[in-house]
Amino acid sequence: MSTVTTDPHAHAEHEHHGPAKGLKRWLYTTNHKDIGTLYLLFSLLMFFIGGAMAMVIRAELFQPGLQIVEPNFFNQMTTVHGLIMVFGAVMPAFTGLANWLIPMMIGAPDMALPRMNNWSFWILPFAFSILLASLFMEGGGPSFGWTFYAPLSTTYSNDSTALFVFSVHIMGISSIMGAINVIVTIMNLRAPGMTYMKMPLFVWTWFITAYLLIAVMPVLAGVVTMVLTDKYFGTSFFDAAGGGDPVLFQHIFWFFGHPEVYIMILPAFGIISSIVPTFARKPLFGYASMVYATSSIALLSFLVWAHHMFTTGMPVAAELFFMYCTMLIAVPTGVKVFNWVATMWRGAMTFEVPMMFSLAFIVLFTIGGFSGLMLAITPADFQYHDTYFVVAHFHYVLVTGAIFSIMAAAYYWLPKWTGHMYDETLGQWHFWCSLISVNVLFFPMHFVGLAGMPRRIPDYALQFADFNALISIGGFAFGLSQLLFVALVVKCIKGGEKATDQVWEGAEGLEWTIPSPAPYHSFTTPPEVK
Repeated sequence: MSTVTTDPHAHAEHEHHGPAKGLKRWLYTTNHKDIGTLYLLFSLLMFFIGGAMAMVIRAELFQPGLQIVEPNFFNQMTTVHGLIMVFGAVMPAFTGLANWLIPMMIGAPDMALPRMNNWSFWILPFAFSILLASLFMEGGGPSFGWTFYAPLSTTYSNDSTALFVFSVHIMGISSIMGAINVIVTIMNLRAPGMTYMKMPLFVWTWFITAYLLIAVMPVLAGVVTMVLTDKYFGTSFFDAAGGGDPVLFQHIFWFFGHPEVYIMILPAFGIISSIVPTFARKPLFGYASMVYATSSIALLSFLVWAHHMFTTGMPVAAELFFMYCTMLIAVPTGVKVFNWVATMWRGAMTFEVPMMFSLAFIVLFTIGGFSGLMLAITPADFQYHDTYFVVAHFHYVLVTGAIFSIMAAAYYWLPKWTGHMYDETLGQWHFWCSLISVNVLFFPMHFVGLAGMPRRIPDYALQFADFNALISIGGFAFGLSQLLFVALVVKCIKGGEKATDQVWEGAEGLEWTIPSPAPYHSFTTPPEVK
């Protein structure tokens, strides 16, 4: 069997040495599947490291008073937990899925730039080693929140800031290289006849995500560099005493940060759009509208950044502009939810684990969307801002959104990746434990937030004690539930029932990727009745 490669040096290497074995294979690989696997395994490791930090946070907040960690270490945990989950768990997982699936979905032999692909992965372990190493410095690691607002990150931080900035630069370089690779691959390596409007939606969502990455990652690089020069080189970008402005930091950060939120959810939309039609056994409803909705979300994401800043004293006109733009983003998002529901309408649905995670995604992500609409209302946001309500909102988007979609994708494509079917019973246990615990964990945060509990605090008023105990129990249950997933993946890789060509029963013969007319049994009268 011949291997197809776009690497001109690979053939020469095979002639002399044969294929690389062991560690060498993984270090030098330019194969998109190997690199996809590396990204996914790295992401899983980071998910558990970031999760362990969340457990420290929840253990401290189990009851009022300071019991386990001192406040500065608590702040380091909240900071590094956020950074690791965003840049180490969610983004590499989506990049791993892109590496595995995009070439296969568009009929390409590999990613267009295989050596750059290898490089963009292998700098990540170094970036996160630097970030984690900063926790062991004198004075501890970064403790200014994952948004590293000035002057906390400039005037009031310790020397771990330099390591933090360096690690963020490396993560950004990795993201930009990955995004370039995705765009070049999709534009140049599609199979003959695959026009843009015939691409699977997962490919579309990643195509748009890649453009977002290239647009906003340099902004992040700029703002961390300004933080670095303010701290070590005597500049005053964010120091009012030197003619700077700390609110300028927030504008630059959120101009990166809000599109970043969509970078973490658009590939999820692509995953759900692949899975729902399979288990509803119908083509996706409204393919073209899904493509346009995704593009609209991406464009609008650049116009809403200051909704994170309503309390900074903006002019009323600016507050109104950002409020209306934020509300506008709900429209294309609603189109997507409608299309998924319409796809399931009168379909022959079955409920294997990928479909269960997808359905949980649709319902719970929608809850996150609604709480986002509440936060968009400027006068209401004055009350919600920096409370646990905001924590509840973005965790519904990023845990029951991004993480659940990654879980759905893992279950859906594991048979393709490993050649073995996963253990369905274990998968169902993992789903139900995760679903129940994640809601016990995040739903009560809405209540304590609306009652006035602020975020990022190691101690709180007695009135919040009962809810916090419940939240912490949910947190530990959710964390432990993920061990079932690890057991399932290990079991699946080791062996088990062989996966067939037609993995999911009864789903054959449907063209998922192209806009085709709805089958007669949905929205129309059966032909024999007419």
